[in-house]
Amino acid sequence: MNALMKAVVYDRYGPPDVLRLADVERPVPKEDEVLVQVHATTVNRLDVHTREANRRGGLGVSLLSRLVSGVRRPRQRILGSEFAGEVAAVGAGVSEFAVGDRAFGNSGLRFGAHAEFMCIREGARIAHMPAGIGFEEAAPVSDGGLNALTCLRQADLREGRTILIYGASGAIGTAGVQLARHFGADITAVCSTKNLELVKSLGADRVIDYTREDFARTGQTYDVIFDAVGKLSFTRCRAS
Repeated sequence: MNALMKAVVYDRYGPPDVLRLADVERPVPKEDEVLVQVHATTVNRLDVHTREANRRGGLGVSLLSRLVSGVRRPRQRILGSEFAGEVAAVGAGVSEFAVGDRAFGNSGLRFGAHAEFMCIREGARIAHMPAGIGFEEAAPVSDGGLNALTCLRQADLREGRTILIYGASGAIGTAGVQLARHFGADITAVCSTKNLELVKSLGADRVIDYTREDFARTGQTYDVIFDAVGKLSFTRCRAS
């Protein structure tokens, strides 16, 4: 039997009460895997929706969720996708990481980060942590960044194009503003009053306070509208 570790597990879908702390077997890295000792992780919307089998999305969405995660019970008992920690062991075929390296990343639907140790393929979404940041800072970065990057690449965002980012102060939105700046786009961001200065500091060319102004009524049009919070309809954005 492998050595044991602490992990937060769940054996049925439901509210947070289904989660419990348990002793489970510590994973052993395969040839192409890295074993990470997790120092920081998060609870994000993917964890919450998966734990509930997406019941708030309706019966159809919940059934689809169960097809992915397990029809009667969860296939993966340990949630958690975002992580930061130290490499504790590597498989024989791993060349980019060594024991003691600080690493962070996102395991996606493979989960496993709500534990003391987790395994992830070297070729998956894992990277060396930049110098000067701590584990608590690195762990939450990947989810918003990866979601924003995927969307902006699909939109073919590039230098000179105009973009409106709705919900610019959340995890995906703040990453979207910074990535759009990196791509050289002209950025209009939408957020609440209290976050105006934050969003400006991230690189937005102009910021709209949605509590005072409706971007859809300004007469301005954009090459790309990026809804980072999933609250806009196509109809509302069509004229912009």
